[in-house]
Amino acid sequence: MTSEVVAIIPARGGSVGIPRKNLQLVGGESLVARAVRSARAAVGIHRVMVSTDDDEIATEARRAGAFVVDRPAALATSTASSESALLHAIASLDHPPAIVVMLQATSPFIDARDLDAAISRVAATEAEVVFAAVATPVFLWRPSLLDGAGWEGVNHDAAVRPRRQDLPPQVAETGAFYVMRAEGLQAAAHRFFGRVEPQLVDERFAVDIDTEVELEIARALAGVHDGARTIAAQPTTEGSLS
Repeated sequence: MTSEVVAIIPARGGSVGIPRKNLQLVGGESLVARAVRSARAAVGIHRVMVSTDDDEIATEARRAGAFVVDRPAALATSTASSESALLHAIASLDHPPAIVVMLQATSPFIDARDLDAAISRVAATEAEVVFAAVATPVFLWRPSLLDGAGWEGVNHDAAVRPRRQDLPPQVAETGAFYVMRAEGLQAAAHRFFGRVEPQLVDERFAVDIDTEVELEIARALAGVHDGARTIAAQPTTEGSLS
């Protein structure tokens, strides 16, 4: 049985909120190129693929070092699911991989160390699916389910005000990446199946770009994030006699 880990980046040419979103620049790089670079930096990923219907995105993906899967127009509409692109990409391979890693190009600050940690958890059968998340110790509210009048607490009793640290554990998806058993994905045709676990990532950089404001925020954060990544990648001189 194969042990290959394949990263797949769905990146269609169309975009409802931001025109040509996947080619927008953050920190001097296109979003699709940043996603490819993050995937290639992960030790546990053996192959990086970009699924797209767009020639310009395909050229950018190849330049960044990814293989390109030509996505049919029917799978590149605004209503087509990401899972359909994943399954199409898997079907293009000679044999299915053991693990699929889906990266979203709209999350420009994916850390390869988080990818490797999530891959290790799936490979060790700790979970069938591991997704990027941030802890959200907040009080959630919703419109009242009883009569629709007013609002009610979701994760707390409004009549009892607990400390934030006493709230039940909860996380929010960042949308950055999902690591899955390929066999389970093919059987379920959905990214969530079996045992699902979160991989907590740095909330300072958990930006998912859907709006122009979020794009501005990502561009503002790029210098901080990319500078921190460069420093982390430099060899340490601790213990040196020089």
